[in-house]
Amino acid sequence: MGSETLVVASKVKSYIKSRGGMNTSAKAIDMLSSKVKELCDTAINNAKSSRRKTVMDKDF
Repeated sequence: MGSETLVVASKVKSYIKSRGGMNTSAKAIDMLSSKVKELCDTAINNAKSSRRKTVMDKDF
C-alpha cells in the first residue's frame, strides 16, 4: 500500500485546531495514517483468526 494516506487531513487539522488551538504538520498526518494502518492490519489478522471475512469492531 505504500504511503497512501488513510485519514482526511483537513478533518484532523480542523479537530486539532478546534480542540487545542494548534496547527498540524504534514508529518503528523503521515504518522497518524501509519498508526491507522497498524490498527487495521491487527484487525484484519484478528478477523482471519476467527475465520471471518468481515472486520468487526471487536477485531480492533
